[in-house]
Amino acid sequence: MTGVAVCSGAVNSIKALWETRIKKNKDDLQKQRDLRDKAAVGRLAGAWEDRITLNKLRERIVTEDGRVILRIQKEEWKTLPEALVQLTEVQEWQLHRTGLQKIPRFIASFQQLIVIDLSRNAITEIPKEIGKLTRLRELLLSYNRVDSVPEELGNCESLEKLELAKNQDLDELPEQLSNLKKLYHLDLSMNLFTEIPDCVVSLPALEWLDMGGNQLQNLPEDIHRMEKLHTLWLQRNELEYLPDNISRMHSLDTLVLSSNRLKDIPNLMDSMTNLRFVNFRDNPLSWDVSLPEAKADVPEEEDDREMFGREFMHFYINESRKRESQAKFMSVLNVELEEVCETPPLS
Repeated sequence: MTGVAVCSGAVNSIKALWETRIKKNKDDLQKQRDLRDKAAVGRLAGAWEDRITLNKLRERIVTEDGRVILRIQKEEWKTLPEALVQLTEVQEWQLHRTGLQKIPRFIASFQQLIVIDLSRNAITEIPKEIGKLTRLRELLLSYNRVDSVPEELGNCESLEKLELAKNQDLDELPEQLSNLKKLYHLDLSMNLFTEIPDCVVSLPALEWLDMGGNQLQNLPEDIHRMEKLHTLWLQRNELEYLPDNISRMHSLDTLVLSSNRLKDIPNLMDSMTNLRFVNFRDNPLSWDVSLPEAKADVPEEEDDREMFGREFMHFYINESRKRESQAKFMSVLNVELEEVCETPPLS
């Protein structure tokens, strides 16, 4: 009987162990099924969310002048969803005041993009993938938080307009941007540049440059290399002098130099006959110069002379030349007087 009891106990133990294993396997299978079901539900929910997001994006697409535009303003879009890649026919992005924090790397999929206008957001970085957009003509990123520009941007061979105003910590540009042979409009105002980058001076098609509100301390001696430049904004900087070669900028017709530290105006600037508008207001210039009163027969509304404008520049240069001549004359006279005083009397 003892042997039978032992055998029976062993069988019961094996049976319990087997039942435990079977239950565990069932539980594991159920967990796997639950996870699959949950994942399927998640995928389904994600698919529905993508579909809803995509429809929401489609509602913000307009066509103007034959161009397909994605336009979003004053809505919260801190990131752009990947569902957007299903709308690669879009040719222009206009997203303003959305709080957008980054430009997605999948932007390289939008080979039809001509304009990217993401002004007034919170973007901190320009992805290097942007260099693959060879049809891009305009990149507008003013009033963001960009602190550097990738060298790959120099591959955007069709780029004509670049605006990076008011990005605060931006203080340099990569040399590769000199490859932008079609860039004619560049806005770098209200940043931290202490000099005009070499790549900017090398841009062959540049016509319009705004570097106002930076920390420029001097201008490059070869500034005249910007042969096509017609408009140059340099207000609110720390310039103390202008290089003589600025007079060789024959295409320049607008030059704004207000609120700097200029003490003089180069005499050679008198030959800049194409310069139609210039402003020297709020500079500690050495000489006080006042314009003559307007002719009595000129109506007040037609007297559009700027006190520190072109006419002022010519009067200042004339006054400067006059004083230089007087200084030279007095110097020669003093030398002659000293020679007379040192000549011993004849015995």
